[in-house]
Amino acid sequence: MASLNREEELYYNNYFDLFRSNGWQQLIAELTTNAVTVNSLETVKDEADMHFRKGQLNIIGSILNLETMINNSFEEQTQND
Repeated sequence: MASLNREEELYYNNYFDLFRSNGWQQLIAELTTNAVTVNSLETVKDEADMHFRKGQLNIIGSILNLETMINNSFEEQTQND
């Protein structure tokens, strides 16, 4: 296993602590529900509103995928060469 420097260890450990917290789980549940509502075209008023919703979905998707991205990055960093 490749070793991480102290700064990298702190970086990943902070995220891992976050992902285990009840608050993180609550946030993910709420964002998952919100994504369904934001993704609905039924209430889109105009093209500008559609682009705004697209931006919202992009941000929600980034947050929902953060844990996977951090886990993948950690795996890459710590794999044997």
